[in-house]
Amino acid sequence: MDAPGLGGLNWAVIIIYLLATLGIGVWFTRRASGGTEEFFKASGRIPAWAAGFSIYATTLSAITYMSTPEQAFLADWSYAAGNIAIFAIVPLLVIFYIPFFRKLDVTTAYEYLEERFGPSIRVIGSVLFVLFHIGRVAIVIYLPTLAISSVTDINPALVAGAVGVLSVVYTFLGGIEGVIWSDVVQGIILLVGAAVILVFGIMALDGGLATVVTDAAANDKFISADNWKFGGAAAAIPIVFLGSVFNNLHQYTASQDVVQRYQTTDSPKSTARSLIVNGFLALLTIPLFYGIGTVLFSFYKHSQALPEGFNTSALVPYFAVTALPAGVSGLLIAAIFAAAQSTISSSLNSISACVTVDIRDRFFPPKTGQARTGVGFSRAVIVIVGALSVSVALYLSATDQAQTWDLFLSITGLFGVPLAGVFALGIFTKRANTSGVLAGLVVGAGLAWFVQERAGLTPFAVSTVAFIGAMIFGYLISLLTGTFGRRSGHDVLPLTIYAKRAAYTRRVPTNPVEAVAASAATANSAPSIGSHPTDSRAASTAVKTNDKQGHDHD
Repeated sequence: MDAPGLGGLNWAVIIIYLLATLGIGVWFTRRASGGTEEFFKASGRIPAWAAGFSIYATTLSAITYMSTPEQAFLADWSYAAGNIAIFAIVPLLVIFYIPFFRKLDVTTAYEYLEERFGPSIRVIGSVLFVLFHIGRVAIVIYLPTLAISSVTDINPALVAGAVGVLSVVYTFLGGIEGVIWSDVVQGIILLVGAAVILVFGIMALDGGLATVVTDAAANDKFISADNWKFGGAAAAIPIVFLGSVFNNLHQYTASQDVVQRYQTTDSPKSTARSLIVNGFLALLTIPLFYGIGTVLFSFYKHSQALPEGFNTSALVPYFAVTALPAGVSGLLIAAIFAAAQSTISSSLNSISACVTVDIRDRFFPPKTGQARTGVGFSRAVIVIVGALSVSVALYLSATDQAQTWDLFLSITGLFGVPLAGVFALGIFTKRANTSGVLAGLVVGAGLAWFVQERAGLTPFAVSTVAFIGAMIFGYLISLLTGTFGRRSGHDVLPLTIYAKRAAYTRRVPTNPVEAVAASAATANSAPSIGSHPTDSRAASTAVKTNDKQGHDHD
């Protein structure tokens, strides 16, 4: 298959999009440089609707943008049950999870794990996130690069550079605020791009929408009775839905790239509204992206045939460059870039947050009298991780050794859903302890590997087994070890649903760096008129005492 050129107009559209995203990063550079509170949380000034758009764009990668239509093209709409699952868990998130993240004013999700279970669980969760998302960024760069370069004459290195390097630059400059507003633009572009494909695909068919519906009904391209049966050739919707609930619980409760958005709004109510916006966008995805696959099935059935041996993973970009007018096809390529970059930039900022907050600031705080006010370290992490990921993507593209990298992703990914089980144990049980949840995490990952490799279950069934296994074994082992465990005297009941509204005093300072700076400033200054120096000394002592307390508990 000869790869067509894009042409000047398409290139112009793509370049305008790339410059616009870069401009957003530049615009927020000054604000992002104000400190880690600005760089990672935007000081809570993001509107709810923008945070919701950002969550949506973050979770919809370029891989999803292309694979969802492919699924509908090859099979049916059964996987849409996963999108419904996103909306279904919104009440669960708002009622049971968001209050704890907001109560602790966390920068990373894993700060909750330390307050509930101790520093070891926090580090494990954070490191697993970092490792998986370094690999994920490389794949999110590599797969769209492979698909676009296979149907156009664009050099793969140029695609990887445009997608990866520019993501690093605007994330480096604008921090989380630049990332979120870029996500808003990218989310709009990818939705408009999907709508454009639908409209042009339907208009290109004799009979239009009626032809699409007739073809889909005749070939079981929507939902059929077989989709409700277990063990059949078609995907069973109950398993897809249940597995997607657990997958989404991982993404929305245990994955830093989404949880970080919860702290960028000004209140828990705003966070709840952002999740509702995201839920409606997830529902909108069903007719848009599954509709694309169904429309393209009719298009290539009646109008023209796909080339022999065609890789359907490149279905969307192939349609864009061969069937759409100049300028419009450029918009579609830009939409694929947007889907990739929104995921990449979110992962980079979140990885930086984990390395900075969970590792550096937690275990290597500044010496007394010193303070870290800049974000240079956080930006350096973004550059290093971004350069590594782009390099891996280029290596995979040049050597076609993606299987090795897939193995790395599968190993680290095994712990994702079980980690969501750890969060659930912390929130919904009083007896879960450090030993139990650590064992549950390992057992859940082991069960996921076993049923995936040995039993041959679907990914949705694997997720179900992994989550439930981590919960059950984590709780049982907590009960067994609770009798011998040492109590620290620190009350963690306010971190569970049994005392959700109760106040909680953190044993780990919200920001150890700022606590050190504030302590030094207090020690070096005379008390002002009307102040109470004993209050500051007591507060300083309380922070030190809480930080030294043990973390083993029931």
